[in-house]
Amino acid sequence: MRYVNVRRTWAMVATIAVMVALFGLLLAGCGGVKTAGDATTDTSATAGSDTTAATGTGAGSSDTTGGALEAALNGAGATFPEPLYVEWAGEFGASVQPGVSINYQGIGSGGGIQQFTAGTVDFGASDAPMKDEEIAAAEAKSGSKVLHIPTVMGAVVAAYNLEGVTELKLDSDTLAAIFLGTVTKWNDPAIAALNPGATFPDSAIQVVHRSDSSGTTNIFTGYLTQVSPEWAAQVGKGKDVKWPVGVGGQGNNGVAALIQQQKGSLGYVELSYALESNLPMATLKNKAGNFVVPSLESTAAAATGVDIPADLRFALSDSPGAQAYPIVGATWILAYDTMKDPAKADALKAFLTWALTDGTSLAQELNYAPLSDDLRARSLVKVDMIHGG
Repeated sequence: MRYVNVRRTWAMVATIAVMVALFGLLLAGCGGVKTAGDATTDTSATAGSDTTAATGTGAGSSDTTGGALEAALNGAGATFPEPLYVEWAGEFGASVQPGVSINYQGIGSGGGIQQFTAGTVDFGASDAPMKDEEIAAAEAKSGSKVLHIPTVMGAVVAAYNLEGVTELKLDSDTLAAIFLGTVTKWNDPAIAALNPGATFPDSAIQVVHRSDSSGTTNIFTGYLTQVSPEWAAQVGKGKDVKWPVGVGGQGNNGVAALIQQQKGSLGYVELSYALESNLPMATLKNKAGNFVVPSLESTAAAATGVDIPADLRFALSDSPGAQAYPIVGATWILAYDTMKDPAKADALKAFLTWALTDGTSLAQELNYAPLSDDLRARSLVKVDMIHGG
């Protein structure tokens, strides 16, 4: 079974999932999280440290179809993967485990981390890895170890709405200057120099940014912090920053809607949202000096040669690859290694194993870049750590 035009139908699917989830909770009851010994997070190991484990029990070892499962899972967090997670949930429930309902709500990465820490959801989701202090707080409250499980990668693009302009080239300095408010007109010499032969209007650039705590914002501001000393000094990196200029939209879909509605606007959204909304996107100059069009291929190229730590918290922006799009990040499922309810643990483990294997083709259909084979294997190792207490 395949669902089409997912961003137009996700709300209906999610509403049905909520009803099913609530019914399941009435039958089965809500479980807490069992206390399980002290856990620490290893942030120093490099990519090779768990390679042996990745070739053992983790990759594909969990049987997602051998037995019928019954559980209602609730998750919340990043809006970037929301269409994919809703699609995955529908496909998994329809074709793999009909007894499992999965309700996912896109409330932003910051909200997802908060609800995951509070224990009000079975799993969280974030486009930014949790900070050390956030992990410590979550593990202290739950008594279980926090797992970061990468699922897909995505590009954060500079989408715009400018009548008569279908091609736009920007470099890192000019992009930072626009969001700092020092380049304010479309016909600014800095933009004109990057686009010889193009004609731009003498009109203001209407900047659009996120208004909520967002992993997409963390990726975008992290990139600007890497490439612009002025941005690093004046604004910095974070899921929620003090914007020098612009108007805010809630979620990727809110920013995309504002760009569509406001002529002369420019904002940042995840690639799949820009494609779904038919928004033109700027071609950006990467670290190697090449202008790169955002695509699944250039997104995947950003991961080439990047060292991935053992806890799978990593960054991909400003990659040195010749064909790498410069603003790229992963998105993570946040889970506890020990869940009080064994049925929920089995269901979440089965769902994530299926999503990272059979669900890969569906992710590509929805314009999400899949993980590399090595990173997928390592992600499956994390999935295999999930168990009932």
